[in-house]
Amino acid sequence: MIAFMFLRKKLPASAAALLAVVLFASCASAAPAQNVPNLPIPAINFAVGAANGPQDVALTIQIVALITVLSMAPAILLMLTSFTRILIVLGFIRSAIGLQQTPPNQVIASVALFLTVFTMTPVWNEVYSGDITPYMQEEIPVQTAFERAMTPIRQFMFKQTRERELSLMVRLSGQNQPAGQNDVSTMTLIPAFVLSELKTAFQMGIVIYIPFIVVDMVVASILMSMGMMMLPPSMISLPFKILLFVMADGWNLIVASLVTSFN
Repeated sequence: MIAFMFLRKKLPASAAALLAVVLFASCASAAPAQNVPNLPIPAINFAVGAANGPQDVALTIQIVALITVLSMAPAILLMLTSFTRILIVLGFIRSAIGLQQTPPNQVIASVALFLTVFTMTPVWNEVYSGDITPYMQEEIPVQTAFERAMTPIRQFMFKQTRERELSLMVRLSGQNQPAGQNDVSTMTLIPAFVLSELKTAFQMGIVIYIPFIVVDMVVASILMSMGMMMLPPSMISLPFKILLFVMADGWNLIVASLVTSFN
């Protein structure tokens, strides 16, 4: 310590600080190891062992199936429910008004998700009461449970699928002309349903766009007649379009139209 104080007087401040760090590190390394406290470090081990019985194997298969379903949940939600139509129509509303990020994408997706749950609840209740409950009570096997679960979902999809799109997918699949709905495979029905949903959503979007286009044309004509050709018409028409949408109770009209379009 005396030597360090002597050197501090002779060395610059930066060199003295560096020398202090070196001396502290050497003293810490020279300290007895028993003075260092033992910190508890948790250990995590993953092991794969032999199953003790058929129940362990069944539980493992259920866990793997659950993980698979969760990973495919977004695709299932998009392909087998009303989510696609609702999300596209809500996106058309924002574009027609001229708003860029209002409402945000998270809000639009959340509203579409809850409206999907609302419209699909009767179908899911039928699946739960007629399929999941008997399967949980071990009254029916897995294959029968899957077939029963797909029946109400297929009925919903057939109700929303257009005949033209269904004929297109049947022709592209190379199958024979089906005599009824039972002859149409689910893999053929799903893309036909998605195409029909896209077509219906775009048709509803065109109807939504028309009144806002009229407002844009009226504002642009007024600005042209006033000689304000350098002023963007969208800047002036935006408040009027928002006012029109609010006064017409647009959200209620859109939601009511979306929900009733699935009936």
